[in-house]
Order: sequence, then structure tokens, then C-alpha cells
Amino acid sequence: MLKDKSMLKIDEKLNKNLLFQREYSVYHLEYEKEMAFYKAVQNGDFDLVKKIMLPLKDSKLGKLSQNKIKNLKYHLIISIAFITRFCIEGGMNPETAYTLSDIFIQQADVCSTEEEISVLHQEIIYDFTFRMKEMTENYGLSAKIVKAIDYIYDNLQTKISLDKMALFLNINKNYLCELFKKETGITINNYIIRKKIEMACKLISFGEYEVKDMSDILGFSSSSYFIKVFKSVVGMTPNQYKIKQMRNVINGFSSQFWICILFP
Repeated sequence: MLKDKSMLKIDEKLNKNLLFQREYSVYHLEYEKEMAFYKAVQNGDFDLVKKIMLPLKDSKLGKLSQNKIKNLKYHLIISIAFITRFCIEGGMNPETAYTLSDIFIQQADVCSTEEEISVLHQEIIYDFTFRMKEMTENYGLSAKIVKAIDYIYDNLQTKISLDKMALFLNINKNYLCELFKKETGITINNYIIRKKIEMACKLISFGEYEVKDMSDILGFSSSSYFIKVFKSVVGMTPNQYKIKQMRNVINGFSSQFWICILFP
């Protein structure tokens, strides 16, 4: 079958682009590494995600647009699509996954700088990975407790009220506390603190947040109270934890950089 003119033009562009990529070492991600990354997100494996995640602002990304910002946005949208489908295959509710995807694509649409796109990229990966990790941990729990955990996750950036949570779940507050302890093995207040401090550890790993910022983001009443709670859980202050992580990176232990193992 003879090729028409449009196919010949595509072949010409293909050959030119391949030549350019070989000349300037511009390559697409290796298939195996890319699939390993998406599987890590699917499994909620923060350690592996951090180890193999590549920054989206990498100048060696494939060329989807001559405009640098558009090129990054296109790659981000592709990444969102892959993450969404892998998470659905991993058991995430499809409606939840697609709605998250829509929200993040809308956020990507208004990004205007490389830094904004890079930060959003990290946020997307963190959000999906965290949700998959939570889903795995929640397997076997009753519907009420799963909803309670979802409520906690969705409100980590506020001061969570048990009265409001019980009202939202249409359940007696005392019964909620009793049921939560029975099914998870810890009190609901301790669980909330645990999740807030886990998020704080991940914020520290990004290296872009001061103590006051994290205290505000996580809904603590003051920086001093946040530091007190952080130390009681982790065994050191946020700044001490940050220094420890930096030392680990310097010593070559980057695979341990951003996971705060609070309850082995």
C-alpha cells in the first residue's frame, strides 16, 4: 500500500524528531520505569514513588508543544490520565478518580509558570498515592468507619470537630468513637493526630514549608502546639526532623527521604 502525502509528511517529521532527540539526548521515559512509577502510586508506596519520581520540569521531556509551559501542561495531563486509570485498576472508586482528575486538570489549566506546574505535579502524585495507601489500610472496615476516615482525610487542613463528623455521618458521637477504636485499634483523636503528623512529615520532605506554614495548613491552633504534638509523635521537633532528612540525603539514603514511619 502506497503512503499518501500526509503520511509521508508524518514520516519526515518523525525522522527529524528522532534525529534531534539523538543529537541532544532528549528521550521519552523508559517504559519499564514509567510503569513502575504508576504501579507504585497504585500500591500507595510512598517510598518507591519518591525514589523513582522524576520532576516534571525536566528539560528532557518529549516535545508535545513548542511552547514550554504548554508542553509541561500536556505532559502533566497525560500523567494525570495514567495515574487515574492505574488507581481505578487498583480499586479506587471510578467516580472519585475521574472527579479528582477533572479537578487537577482544571488546576493545571490555570498554571502559568514551571514552578506552579511542578508543585501541582507533586501534589497530584501525593494525593493519589495517599488515597491508595488509605484504601489499602481501610480494607475490611465497616462502611461507617471508612466514611469517617474519608472525612478525616478530606478535613486534615482544618480543626476537625467530632460533633460535626458525627452529624455528617448521621451517627451518635460516643458510638462513633467506640466503633472507631474497636475496628482500628486506636482512638479517633489519636488517628487524626497521626494523619496530620504524617502529612507534616511529607510537607517537610518537599522542603518548601516553614513550621508556621505547616501549623496553619494542618489546622493547629498555634505553632507551639504543633511542635509539641509533632515531637510527642515523632520524638523530635519538625526542624530536627528536617535536618535528619537532609543528612540522610547527603549520606546517600534518598530512598528514605520523605517517609515518616510513625507506627511500625
